[in-house]
Amino acid sequence: MKRIYTDKAPAAIGPYSQGYISNGFFFTSGQVPLDPATGTVVGEDIAAQTEQVMQNLGALLEAAGTNFTNVVKTTCFLADMGDFAAFNEIYGRYFTEKPARSCVAVKTLPKNVLVEVELIAEV
Repeated sequence: MKRIYTDKAPAAIGPYSQGYISNGFFFTSGQVPLDPATGTVVGEDIAAQTEQVMQNLGALLEAAGTNFTNVVKTTCFLADMGDFAAFNEIYGRYFTEKPARSCVAVKTLPKNVLVEVELIAEV
């Protein structure tokens, strides 16, 4: 196993890693819309927050030597399923290969953000 870390994505806010490569796959921890430099939440609406999450995931994919086209599975968490269409609009620009996905609404996310996404990608 190889731990992946980059300062271009937010540092972990708990006892976990940004991601690991194992057996040819990259597994990320959930990414929320934090600015990697400041650790503060970016954006007040689902569009701005989703864009930041995708930038954070992109930085992790790059650090692992892969990219969005190699993602095989995502798990998406929304604070409000009413944001589903707006979330999908931005999500679809990044995940053009249409990986397998689960998307669920949750009661609360860390720092009361609106979205969190984790992924698995082939390396």
